[in-house]
Amino acid sequence: MVILNSPCPPNSRFHSFHSASTPTFFMFTHRRRNLPPSPIPSFSISSQLYNHQQQAPSPTTIPLRQRIDKSFLDVSEAHSDSELWAACCLRVRSFYDFPEQSFGIQDHQKYLAEREFEALKERVSGTREGFKRVSCINATLPLSQIANISDDLCSSCKLSNEGESRVVVGTLDLNQCIRLPEEITGMKPKGIGADFARAYISNVCVAKELLRNGLGYTLIAKSKTVANEWGISDLYVHVAIDNEPAKNLYLKSGFVYESEEPAWQARFRDRPRRLLLWTGLPITYEL
Repeated sequence: MVILNSPCPPNSRFHSFHSASTPTFFMFTHRRRNLPPSPIPSFSISSQLYNHQQQAPSPTTIPLRQRIDKSFLDVSEAHSDSELWAACCLRVRSFYDFPEQSFGIQDHQKYLAEREFEALKERVSGTREGFKRVSCINATLPLSQIANISDDLCSSCKLSNEGESRVVVGTLDLNQCIRLPEEITGMKPKGIGADFARAYISNVCVAKELLRNGLGYTLIAKSKTVANEWGISDLYVHVAIDNEPAKNLYLKSGFVYESEEPAWQARFRDRPRRLLLWTGLPITYEL
């Protein structure tokens, strides 16, 4: 799966999925974790992408990419518990490596998903301190369109929408806040607008079976639309400094470099250094 960004804020306490991504992530900027994980999982909110290494992945470990019919694709904000749950399941599936035939893997996956689900509901409902507004944005396809691609994806990330079975194939969070926990803070806008006109993308990820279908770009574009509706003028995303696929996605989506995490801070947090990328959004006023 692609993690474009990083996971949720620590204290989610899906502790750092990571971005804080970022992360989401994706997408979202630690490297994918190998089990067994620590007793308290680490989700954060920055930006990750599944294959951030330079070498090409082995065809024996990465499934053959499948093309999708985008006319069936729906990208929208998640509102129901079933939509949020399916997004959390995709994040667990994306941000963690689970060795095959290991004992208790399904129970552990469910535990991680439940932790993230409760944290995500708290953020989306507006009860999480430090977050003015949070939206989970999902990309979904009808089950019939991908039933032959991956049984695991279809079973773990399925939801019912107005009687139709659909599958979450990509997701991210849009966070309206001054800063994300344990992440570099954006500098724009300065002064009085920072508390309502600044937002961060996090926990970006796309199902690994459906990479290279432009789903990451579509999710980012939707997040910009929603952010514009909120009155956001400055949009940020965190990404691991060695995560080339994620950096390319964001740069092609209009983000530019603003700052980076000090090396000592990354060592202290035991993670790859993060870059902070920024893009400005046009502000429209109704007369």
